Amino acid sequence: MSASQPRATKVIPAGHWTGVTADSVVLDFDDRHRRRMVMTGTRGLAFLLDLEEAIALRGGDALSLDDGRVVEVVSAPEPLIEIRGTDPSHLVRIAWHLGNRHLPTQIVGKGLRIRRDHVIEEMVRGLGARVIEIEAPFDPEGGAYAAGHAVAGHAPHGHDHHGHDHHDHGDHGHHHDHGHAHAHDHKT
Repeated sequence: MSASQPRATKVIPAGHWTGVTADSVVLDFDDRHRRRMVMTGTRGLAFLLDLEEAIALRGGDALSLDDGRVVEVVSAPEPLIEIRGTDPSHLVRIAWHLGNRHLPTQIVGKGLRIRRDHVIEEMVRGLGARVIEIEAPFDPEGGAYAAGHAVAGHAPHGHDHHGHDHHDHGDHGHHHDHGHAHAHDHKT
């Protein structure tokens, strides 16, 4: 990258910017959580994303270039599943199971969206949910990873979901603080 190429050093949240964009970048969920990387827009504008810390970008945000131009962030369609419950309380129960596994989850209308994962799909079907395979932009709830709220040492991550519940702490009253909340149901 040459010294003449611009740097994007600031994120302007969706709804807080107007005007003509110099270009746009189409990014999946993983590429929208970066601190520093070379990017090329859909119209060929090359620039360096150079933020102070990794921020979870959302579709509709803009990257402010050091030369005054802005580049729009567009969420790329990804293979997802939409999960539908039988009623709101059923959907809340399913959401708890997804949150317990730290799965990035998007809340939409009457359902939840997650990335495709056959093990999780089996789990939610076993809980009585309907699963619909879709292709759509993935914009999960921010939680501990929301823009400006990055937790040191924690980034969106996957877990091995093969038949274990890593949050079953039994009756010993275990507590840990990773900078984000956990719900535990300790039965006596």
